Amino acid sequence: MSLSVSKFQMDSSNPEISVDVPPYLRVHKDGTLERIAGTQVVPAGFDSETNVVSKDIIITPETGVTARLYRPNFTAKTAKLPLVIYFHGGAFCISSVSDPLYHNSLNKLVSEANVVALSVNYRLAPEHPLPAAFQDSWAAVQWVASHAAEAEDHEYHEPWLRDKVDFGRVFLAGDSAGANIGHYMALRLHVLESGLTKDFKVPGLIMVNPYFWGKEPIGVEITDPVRKKMVDKWWDFVCPSDKGNDDPLINPFVEEAPGFEGLGCKKVLVIVAERDILRERGKLYHKKLVNSGWKGTAEFYETQGEDHVFHIFDPNCDKAKSLVQRMAAFINEH
Repeated sequence: MSLSVSKFQMDSSNPEISVDVPPYLRVHKDGTLERIAGTQVVPAGFDSETNVVSKDIIITPETGVTARLYRPNFTAKTAKLPLVIYFHGGAFCISSVSDPLYHNSLNKLVSEANVVALSVNYRLAPEHPLPAAFQDSWAAVQWVASHAAEAEDHEYHEPWLRDKVDFGRVFLAGDSAGANIGHYMALRLHVLESGLTKDFKVPGLIMVNPYFWGKEPIGVEITDPVRKKMVDKWWDFVCPSDKGNDDPLINPFVEEAPGFEGLGCKKVLVIVAERDILRERGKLYHKKLVNSGWKGTAEFYETQGEDHVFHIFDPNCDKAKSLVQRMAAFINEH
């Protein structure tokens, strides 16, 4: 497993470990941040297995936010395709769109669903504290939406979006922390409902093993205190707020969190895994959404016998293939 090391300001020069956030990273007292996972990278390009091509693009030059754009390797002119705006997982503190696990996963989704996909490379904590990841992701959504209104000769127009995408069929999707981001992006979609972006519509949201949490344990969290403590530590590290694990960004069920009825899409697919410690929160999310007064349709899919984002780590197993097929079917319904 490779390591990524960077520096950020701390007071002590003691090389001993100051903070350990398993299985993702550790912080040394001298200010060294050591990422243990999600550090490998692969370049964009043509994937012969899926016949998908990708490239890296800049979204926001001021902040350095980028994305990886994917499309089927067209050999002839085809009808415009749905677009999936994807937010990767990693507890807000590891991984990237260049991570070979995510690159492989997006290639497979694009091939299976026959879509264009934009995988957002939001900035990570702790170097960029939350809500930076949410701000970057919203900037990406706005950037995509701007293409639905821009003139053909606009100098910032991305040709793959302009030429290949049906902006009336844009989907938000993500896994783990990325599913959390997707929820909050969907809550902000009403901001885009103006004459300038009337052709930009987001019919659906896909949430794979969503990363939500809370101070008080529920369901299996009660009988699994070891993993409960581990997940508690993740959020305390990336967002040290006075509300802890009941901060609305991680616990959408608290009173001060935005109401679910404000979701700006018509259908939502919530996917959980039976052995995932986060499963209870995904089940609760679906239940709360159904009973919230939201006017859309909420679907639920559970993979038996598997743990958190297993499809990212083992994409060729039958259950992973079934999960991707379910996502593709959701996108291409109706």
